[in-house]
Amino acid sequence: MAVPKRRHSRSRRDKRRSQKKVRPRSYVECPKCHSPKLPHRICPNCGNYNNKLVVPPKEEKEKG
Repeated sequence: MAVPKRRHSRSRRDKRRSQKKVRPRSYVECPKCHSPKLPHRICPNCGNYNNKLVVPPKEEKEKG
């Protein structure tokens, strides 16, 4: 099994770890209802994808 001959420096270790940061999610505007949604996903508000109705929107249930 291959084993490194010498230890990597802190600088080299940190350069590698610098790419492992958490990035914020990107949102796009739904062309139909203009609510924010994740790209390439069905809009949770109106149920459209690519300007076509894919899933009928859920109606809110009345309490009481």
